[in-house]
Amino acid sequence: MKTLKFVKDRGQFTATLRKNVNDYFKEKGVSTKGNFKMVLKSIAMLSIYFAPFILMLTLPMSDWLIFPLSIVMGIGMAGIGMGVMHDAAHGSFSKKGSLNKLFSSTMYFIGGNTFNWKVQHNILHHTYTNIEGFDEDIEPKAALRLSKHLPLKKMHRFQHVYAFFLYFLMTISRTTNEFGQLIKYNKAGITKQLGSTPRREMIKLILTKAGYLLVIIGMPLIFSDFNWWLILIGFLIMHFTAGIFMTTVFQMAHLVEEAEQPLPDTEGLINNEWTIHELETTVNFGRKSHVFGWMIGGLNFQIEHHLFPNICHVHYKAISPIVERTAKEFGLRYNHNSTFFTAIGSHIRMLKALGKPEACLIKINNQ
Repeated sequence: MKTLKFVKDRGQFTATLRKNVNDYFKEKGVSTKGNFKMVLKSIAMLSIYFAPFILMLTLPMSDWLIFPLSIVMGIGMAGIGMGVMHDAAHGSFSKKGSLNKLFSSTMYFIGGNTFNWKVQHNILHHTYTNIEGFDEDIEPKAALRLSKHLPLKKMHRFQHVYAFFLYFLMTISRTTNEFGQLIKYNKAGITKQLGSTPRREMIKLILTKAGYLLVIIGMPLIFSDFNWWLILIGFLIMHFTAGIFMTTVFQMAHLVEEAEQPLPDTEGLINNEWTIHELETTVNFGRKSHVFGWMIGGLNFQIEHHLFPNICHVHYKAISPIVERTAKEFGLRYNHNSTFFTAIGSHIRMLKALGKPEACLIKINNQ
């Protein structure tokens, strides 16, 4: 596994921040993990996903109803990914490791792979946020240029126009891309470093993918009255809904004008301490939106999530003022966009800037 080094803490920011946040939980007498709100949310998200599916299998209905039901399933899929699985995979869902493992496995319900997610997201993205060559979230994807340190192609000048069409494809492409991703992790030795074996993880990946497709496509083919082509269209609509929802939310935190994209020096050192690096590469948005924040699993508080991934997202709103105040006391930026639409605008401008030579360190003209 490739590694980078961050400079050691040069001040008292990290220690002070951790103390201030820990003091909040001590004063309130509450756990940093999930509570009854997290349980209710999990039930709600799983129900939004499975209830329409059960209705399709058990009730006679008009063909056109498969379309709204598939959209609802897509919303539920996104909700499970952002509001249930995400916390569990970080170990913040519950104090009990068995419950974290159980609910992180909901990733299989939505066509993903828990092992891949933990490597790509928990390890690479959270450790090396927005560092090209290490954070897979800003690697080239299809026709997108997500880092100013990557080659610029002519087609990138239009990426702010076509990007959102590609976002629809995120979850559907993941169902196949995870095979190549796992092969890469196996070859890099990451799988063995994490205490597993390439053979075991590949067999598990194949079986879980097959099981997912057999359930989500096979059961409607067997038990519902829908034509096969309607079932396939419904499957795509579900994934398109989840894809645009999840991808857009994740992009609002790191691929916006306010987020830095630093590079290590020749010796592989990032000239910043890790906590400050996370502040500079992460952006909050829409912190006052209760319903939206609930739906996306508190990911509008990405700064708090990146600094304290082991704290459940139901606490982010409460600790956000503490993090912001501490950052300002040390003269550090606390990046945030006031609304979701402000963040969308910043993201579109960032995509547009990355499509121009001015935001380019390496330029190629072969396209």
